[in-house]
Amino acid sequence: MSDRTADEALEVSADASGRPNRKKLLLLLIGVVLLLLITGSVLYFTGVVGKVLGRQEAEKPAATAAAAPPPAVFYDLPDLLVNLNTSGRKASFLKLSVSLELEHAEDLPRLQAVMPRIVDNFQVYLRELRVEDLRGSGGIYRLREELLSRVNSAAAPVKVVDVLFKEMLVQ
Repeated sequence: MSDRTADEALEVSADASGRPNRKKLLLLLIGVVLLLLITGSVLYFTGVVGKVLGRQEAEKPAATAAAAPPPAVFYDLPDLLVNLNTSGRKASFLKLSVSLELEHAEDLPRLQAVMPRIVDNFQVYLRELRVEDLRGSGGIYRLREELLSRVNSAAAPVKVVDVLFKEMLVQ
């Protein structure tokens, strides 16, 4: 029976001379293949293929729940006010409000225990800065990276993820 349908398709696509028109057959074949590919990809991306093959939807929420990051923990340092290193007679000051982002909430008591060391490290570093060191986004980025390095070395084994500036005033 399949031979008969193939013969009928050849008869329909035959031109006036009685030979099958190969261009029309090729276009028809390409169209069918494209239609099957498009249908298959739509079914795959909508999840129908996964359900048919036995993959369960319950696995997806479990994977996303395990990958969810823990809530962020922040600790606000007291405001820092330091005079900057200047070569002239005019004094320049820096007022800085900083918040520390911790990796784990359990580290908060350990961070508070070493807070005098952290503030001392910040004060020593900030007093050596010049006004030129704080100019532009590059200067602020370098300041953030340096403070992060100093707080992590002072508070080890506590891991501080980021140093966030709440307020910065240079006068």
